[in-house]
Amino acid sequence: MKKSFKNFMDSMINDIADYKYYVNFEKVYSNVDKIKVELNILNSLIGSQNIEEKFKNLVLKYPDTLECIPILLAVRSTEVYVKTEIKEYLYNFRTIIYSMDDYIKFMRETGLFDLLRNHIINNLYDYVLGVEVGLDTNARKNRTGDTMEDLVESYIINAGYKYNVDYFKEMYLNEIEDKWHIDLSSISANNVSTKRFDFVIKTDKCIYIIESNFYSTSGSKLNETARSYKMIALESKDIEGVKFIWITDGKGWRNATHNLEETYNVMDTLYNINDLDNGVLERL
Repeated sequence: MKKSFKNFMDSMINDIADYKYYVNFEKVYSNVDKIKVELNILNSLIGSQNIEEKFKNLVLKYPDTLECIPILLAVRSTEVYVKTEIKEYLYNFRTIIYSMDDYIKFMRETGLFDLLRNHIINNLYDYVLGVEVGLDTNARKNRTGDTMEDLVESYIINAGYKYNVDYFKEMYLNEIEDKWHIDLSSISANNVSTKRFDFVIKTDKCIYIIESNFYSTSGSKLNETARSYKMIALESKDIEGVKFIWITDGKGWRNATHNLEETYNVMDTLYNINDLDNGVLERL
């Protein structure tokens, strides 16, 4: 028997962050090590009072050091746009396209010369390491999605399904149609949509197409997701041998219950992690 929506919400968990969620240090170290030599060359500018002339000579002698400049401002691109009252610049730090005076002006106006000249930092390698840690936190949202997918996959495996035998990952609608010779045009809007599903489980009686996500914060995207998946659930109801499963969780839903409840009321295969713990996948 399907539990009430209240019980469904009460069983939501706050977070699924693991130890690797907060910072991907392997990626951070790798990014900094790629420019380690150039950063050490630029270290010679720290504490320099004749920094503008020294910077000019250093870049002309070691042009690769110029590529390190954007990351000092927490910018990953090799191009940086600047607009002043009289001119627009699109600085390229892979190839010198302006005069050295313009690049010197960039360093001066952005405050990088002051950072180096005044010895506010002692080592650019350590400084960029900190910058990379900060930038890596922007990837946490993606890591939450990846963590949820990994978690759901572990439940699929524990339920006895085998990868590329009776469960599959990241399959597009057309791939599902071609593999099992079924018509999913009602979901794909007559082959207009290129929707990709996180998982597909194939049993003797049914093909289960599965989406999974986790929301630790609220936002408009949650309501859009609920509406979208409600539509897929309704569109797939008349497709014989196919069932849509949505697995979602997270405290973000506690402030976005309206559309989720609407979807829950029309979809008997909307589950959370608590449902997985209770063996819902084993009973497919």
